[in-house]
Amino acid sequence: MTLFQEMFGKRKAVIAMAHFPPLPGQPLHDRSAGVRGVVDAVRRDLEHLADSGVDAVMFCNEGDRPYRTVAGPETTAVMGAAVAELSRDLPIPFGVDVLWDPKAALALAHATGALFVREVFTGAYAGDFGVWNTDPAETLSFRDRIGADGVKMFYNVTAEFAAPIAPRDIALTARSAVFSSLADAVCVSGVVTGTGVDVAQLRAAKEAVGEVPVIANTGVNPQTVGQMLAIADACIVGTALKRDGVTWNEVDPERVKRLVSAAAESGHWEPARRGGA
Repeated sequence: MTLFQEMFGKRKAVIAMAHFPPLPGQPLHDRSAGVRGVVDAVRRDLEHLADSGVDAVMFCNEGDRPYRTVAGPETTAVMGAAVAELSRDLPIPFGVDVLWDPKAALALAHATGALFVREVFTGAYAGDFGVWNTDPAETLSFRDRIGADGVKMFYNVTAEFAAPIAPRDIALTARSAVFSSLADAVCVSGVVTGTGVDVAQLRAAKEAVGEVPVIANTGVNPQTVGQMLAIADACIVGTALKRDGVTWNEVDPERVKRLVSAAAESGHWEPARRGGA
């Protein structure tokens, strides 16, 4: 049985993003709306995603620009309370991501019952956030210390908004993340949120890691989802589901329907049934 058959009951998956608006402590946070406004905004998006046919949703503090490599306690506190409330009646599995803090993401996942986390767990980078380093050994030890062994870790091996300090071929990078850093799945991204994945990179990563799932992590839309799923084991979709295709807007139910229909029509994926795959 493959990992995704274990997690979702099928070989290939479509995961939809549930983006949080800017949280307290962040420059763009709406103080007048407060925490309740954040929760209500995500709830409205979930109403369009939960029964759409996608296999899972992933909660993420996408609105917290500029992103941090160490999340503040206010971020994990608000996200924890919100995810616990919002996931209570969610009929499909969910994951979490805290940009860009691996330990915070794992702690949030463990506290809320998330099935998986997506993060940049390996590598060293330079970019919009300055110099950005990781420590996969410490992160995995942390997962063990808090008892979160069951949380699956999706490693983003092509960090957005940054470039690797010591670039390597994508096939070697993906294989190394699995072999030496114990990735449960590998995510391949475009250069920034909402930009498409390089198909050649996606294929090379998949060929390098064999049965380990490879995920097209950014820029997937109705025009490309079939091509992505022909190669990858999953797609993570966010921007393409938003009104006017703008990352920061609310989820557009018509765009969700178009994406799900295109994925199903590709022949590489079937929509999930309510309550699971």
